[in-house]
Amino acid sequence: MSLPPCPNCNSEYVYQDQNNLVCPECAYEWNPEELLAEQEAKAVKDSNGAVLKEGDKVTFIKDLKVKGSSTVLKIGTKAVIRRIVEGKDHQLDCKVDGASDMMVTAMYVKKA
Repeated sequence: MSLPPCPNCNSEYVYQDQNNLVCPECAYEWNPEELLAEQEAKAVKDSNGAVLKEGDKVTFIKDLKVKGSSTVLKIGTKAVIRRIVEGKDHQLDCKVDGASDMMVTAMYVKKA
């Protein structure tokens, strides 16, 4: 059985101690099930519940007004996710077709 590397120092010398995994190099202990659940909770999801990653292509599911401008991004406008940002308001840094780079809320897009 292969154990995952340490999430703290990436050491491959990890051993199991009951339900926890322990790294002998940095003395970091973690529960792999809790770590997996925490990573899933941090995952950014689109309006349909699909997990979004950098490089994914998305389309808008509703008309969105661009803040500080009179421009409106129409339904079906395509965009490419450049990076995912942790935050409450806007999670996606996108390159939008026909417009420049914009920050977009994940609940207004779906994976293309």
